[in-house]
Amino acid sequence: MRLVIKIGSNILAPKGVLDENRMRSIASDIARISAAGHEAVLVSSGAVAAGIGKLGLKKKPSDIQLKQAVAAVGQSALMWAYEKVFGETGKKVAQILLTRDVFTDRARYINSRNTIITLLGLGVIPVINENDTVSVEEIKFGDNDHLAALVASLVEADRLVILSDVDGLYPADPKQDPDARIIPLVTEITPQMEKLAGGAGSAVGTGGMYSKILAAKKAMGAGITVNIINGRKHNLLIEILEGRACGTEFRPGNGRLSARKGWIAYGLKAKGRLIIDEGAKEALLSKGKSLLPSGIVSVEGSFDKGDPVYCISPEGERIAKGLSNYSAWEIEKIRGRKTSEIEVILGYRYSDEVIHRDNLVLTKHA
Repeated sequence: MRLVIKIGSNILAPKGVLDENRMRSIASDIARISAAGHEAVLVSSGAVAAGIGKLGLKKKPSDIQLKQAVAAVGQSALMWAYEKVFGETGKKVAQILLTRDVFTDRARYINSRNTIITLLGLGVIPVINENDTVSVEEIKFGDNDHLAALVASLVEADRLVILSDVDGLYPADPKQDPDARIIPLVTEITPQMEKLAGGAGSAVGTGGMYSKILAAKKAMGAGITVNIINGRKHNLLIEILEGRACGTEFRPGNGRLSARKGWIAYGLKAKGRLIIDEGAKEALLSKGKSLLPSGIVSVEGSFDKGDPVYCISPEGERIAKGLSNYSAWEIEKIRGRKTSEIEVILGYRYSDEVIHRDNLVLTKHA
């Protein structure tokens, strides 16, 4: 089994200083599951938090340049600590720093995947983090929960395990409601559940339960099982793999997406929207068809041939995402028209379909 394990700042550096004892415990668990034949990829926060402690700062910086400098200081401390604790178990680690644009460029996406898979084949533990020292708004992931979900899809993981500072998902805040009991199993993430998860993160981290729910939703969409467990408790990783109930498990119901469709669905940012009619909606959701120009009502955004776009139902729902065979201005000319008219209108024809079924992923099911 291949696992992606996400470790948050609250677990690694709750007070702005790396907790080597906790890291040692996690490394021990991962070494045990590796010895049992499982593959583990870490997505680790903690660079900024470690840098705060190393530099003696009072709080997390808000200035982007200072934050990047703090991350540069902290990243070396973070990897040194991982080298140390995993070295004690006989395991080697490798640092991989990513930015959001790795997931938008197909060649870089495949190269990143190949590197990680090769490291796993060598018995090395990849430790992945966002490259905070160079990230700007356009190429940021937002938080490492999101990054972990993308990485899980990238490497076609069987399971994503998010180590949190709570035991799992609750129907109410257990700190305020002592009768609240953990939700052990989730098969569908509803808008009500997203609302329940709230939003704000901690003083040192960037994500809260809300970001974990969104990450779980992305991973489930790719056919990956997700577990949110308490990262401060020993042996829970072992117990999950032994089939014991721990924390909250998010179990996908649909078949697994291919690596390419996972890239389209979760790696790429949509650059436009195609509003479609009821007939096209039914063709996509119920009949497994491609999107033809005749079913397009209107075009929103500026995008080129090959760019990802959303397909929007008459009710305003995102029902699919795919790679367009035509640019926005070309689709504006051919929308609502028959396939046979494309070449007459444009003077050429790339394809009969605006989005071919092979390049389309449903975001809503019939």
